[in-house]
Amino acid sequence: MNYFDRFAAGLPVNEFIAKYGTPPQQARWRQTFEAIQLNDARKTLLASFKREMNVLVLAGAWCGDCSGQCPIYDRCAEAAPVIKVRYIDRDEHADVQKDLQINGGNRVPVVLFFSEDGFEVARFGERTLSKYRQMMQEFGGAGCPTGLVRSGDPLLEQVTQDWLNEFERVQWMLRLSPRLRSKHGD
Repeated sequence: MNYFDRFAAGLPVNEFIAKYGTPPQQARWRQTFEAIQLNDARKTLLASFKREMNVLVLAGAWCGDCSGQCPIYDRCAEAAPVIKVRYIDRDEHADVQKDLQINGGNRVPVVLFFSEDGFEVARFGERTLSKYRQMMQEFGGAGCPTGLVRSGDPLLEQVTQDWLNEFERVQWMLRLSPRLRSKHGD
């Protein structure tokens, strides 16, 4: 399956949550976005990105993991205009969901990173290491995260850094790609 074809069918975050989310779900996504703070060092790093990075996110507006992480991608894109993020709904794109299962299960969010010309560079899903560490510490507690975050939340800060690291890793893969360096003469 050519996943990059789905990028064109994807929606920017606000259109995605408006189409698929209920008002309370939309509020959770907005609450997370507002709680994400990028310090000057993070903004400087993101602003240094030169290669276009197309990011396709398989998500569910209802999903706590999505509402707790996906706004991070858009905060990064806000600071780095070369990052283009689009969302597709996992239920509407069930064929993609089936292909992108994690550990034999339907999981979201799943993020696919593409070069400017549609080559898949990397994929990552569905929770970051910091989130799994927190879940292991609370093992035996509630079975499903709510996605609710508050300003100054240390877990949100850690997960933001985890995702920033992934975006940075992909950007350096794109910048150091012999194919793209030849194409751009750098």
